[in-house]
Amino acid sequence: MTQALDLLNLQSVSKSYGPVPVLHEIDLAIRDGEFLTVLGPSGSGKTTVLRLIGGLETVTSGTIKLDGQDISRMPINRRPFNTVFQDYALFPHMTVAGNIGYGLSIRHRPKAEIKRRVGEALDLVQLGKFAGRYPVQLSGGQRQRVALARALICQPRLILLDEPLAALDLELRRQMQEFLKSIQREIKTTFLFVTHDQEEAIGMADRICVMQAGRIRQLGTPHQLYYKPNCEFVARFFGDNNLVPGTLGATDGAFRAIETSLGTLLCSTQGQPDLSAAASGVSAFAVFRPEALRLAEASDGANRFSGVVTELAFGGSSTVAHIDAGGQKLRLRLPSRFEGSHLRHGETIDLAFAPGESHMVLS
Repeated sequence: MTQALDLLNLQSVSKSYGPVPVLHEIDLAIRDGEFLTVLGPSGSGKTTVLRLIGGLETVTSGTIKLDGQDISRMPINRRPFNTVFQDYALFPHMTVAGNIGYGLSIRHRPKAEIKRRVGEALDLVQLGKFAGRYPVQLSGGQRQRVALARALICQPRLILLDEPLAALDLELRRQMQEFLKSIQREIKTTFLFVTHDQEEAIGMADRICVMQAGRIRQLGTPHQLYYKPNCEFVARFFGDNNLVPGTLGATDGAFRAIETSLGTLLCSTQGQPDLSAAASGVSAFAVFRPEALRLAEASDGANRFSGVVTELAFGGSSTVAHIDAGGQKLRLRLPSRFEGSHLRHGETIDLAFAPGESHMVLS
């Protein structure tokens, strides 16, 4: 498969408000036609990135390039981007059709063209029967679709989405996640989606950019971030990893020992040359997901230890058990219909995880 070309490049971009820096010389390439999610906690700088790209803020230093052209100082109305905000920002006195066609109207497009393209946009977001309604007559999900159609109708190179699903209830959010991704695949327009919700990021993104305190901590596919976090922050923030502290021991092929309070654990170092080369005794964490941890079998040798069930949380198809393993707080996820239904609060169980289903990060 041919590698997608870069649409937009942020090069050493920083942003400060007076003496307070909020972005620290970040580098980020956005590929043409991809769905990129910028993920991070409040104050991480993710919305600032969106606002700088959209022209709502000006960079303090660095450059933003579109197809190789510097647009860092380009006025917002000249940038071929559109933004969908959390509050949708619809005009209450305009109908759905009027809101969607507004961008074409101010560009003085012919009325026949506006009518045709509004109809196409309404069909795309499945709101063909709602053209004459006003925003107050729509549900939250319908208003979100109107805002999306309004952003799409002018055929921008990039759609910027600033937590547009945050105000929706859980079930509607899930529906809209699927809808947004299906729309993006159909029209093949680049989407930059900002959120603090890991589940949204995993479910929609081609790649995820994880930010903390104005810096990019990791950029990769959902699979890479889920199974191969590159630092303690990403491992703790992205999902519900188990992290066991210890010190690095001997290397054994694609695995390395880490000495912990649970004993010697073997973890994969695949794709981590820094950990393969790090000196013994360096502080690190063994990282493994709750679903990688399992009830031990007689044949298990490596990474075996015992713990006490301190809490059980039924979650429908799976049950999460909270485990105290010699003072280490761990989570174990099992199918509710099978092993999960047999666990009991307060019982001591033997646990294990495969070295190949683990990971390491330096502390």
